[in-house]
Amino acid sequence: MDVFGDLERESEELDALVGELCEEQWALATPAVGWTIAHQIAHLAWTDRSALLAVTDPDAFAWEAEKALAAPDRFVDEGAEQGAVRPPARILADWRAGRQALARALEAAPARTRFPWYGPPMSVASMATARLMETWAHGRDIADALAVVRPPTDRLRHVVRIGVRTRDFAFGVHGLPAPAEEFRVELTGPTGDLWTYGPEDAPQRVTGPALDFCLLATRRAHRADLAVRAQGPDADRWLDIAQAFAGPPGAGRPPEGDAP
Repeated sequence: MDVFGDLERESEELDALVGELCEEQWALATPAVGWTIAHQIAHLAWTDRSALLAVTDPDAFAWEAEKALAAPDRFVDEGAEQGAVRPPARILADWRAGRQALARALEAAPARTRFPWYGPPMSVASMATARLMETWAHGRDIADALAVVRPPTDRLRHVVRIGVRTRDFAFGVHGLPAPAEEFRVELTGPTGDLWTYGPEDAPQRVTGPALDFCLLATRRAHRADLAVRAQGPDADRWLDIAQAFAGPPGAGRPPEGDAP
């Protein structure tokens, strides 16, 4: 999978969505409580800067990570708030410049390099995959705020992959032991292809649409509103806590009937 090309395409699609917004639209509320469209793009720019620091200066990033660990429930919101107060044109320019600089740094890095991060260390490909996952997830929030439907693409395979690979991390974030055995994951992609992970004969399984699994793993929708299903107690528990991103899980989204 060409994760670098797919990250560029995902970013360009979101850029096209926000590039022509007026200032009032940048202030629209998104489904993330307290976050406007400006917060969403400012957060992407902030995270790209952090990733660039991790790639180019791991020692300096370690200092930033220590500050994040000192305020785990606030550092993401604070980073978004600091960026969101800037004029929209500046927010957009910062995001464009930062993501392009990160792309160049990742493509120049040796393939087997591992970089520090707020969660487990990341390989070159994993860092690019994580940036695609966040770009898609925050793009989903922005599209919802604008009442725009973005058709799912096969780029979701990258989001699925990181969602599956972070299974044990999700258990750990919630203070739970990771299951000893792998699960079988079978998901239907946007074009009807079946995407599979894990042993075919695994007794515990997760099935459903790839889009729904991505919404679950990025905590963009409540499990009750999705068509993802589990077989087995550990797999069932995973669907309650699945998390493809680093940091604390947060409150997640309420079921649609409970949304304000």
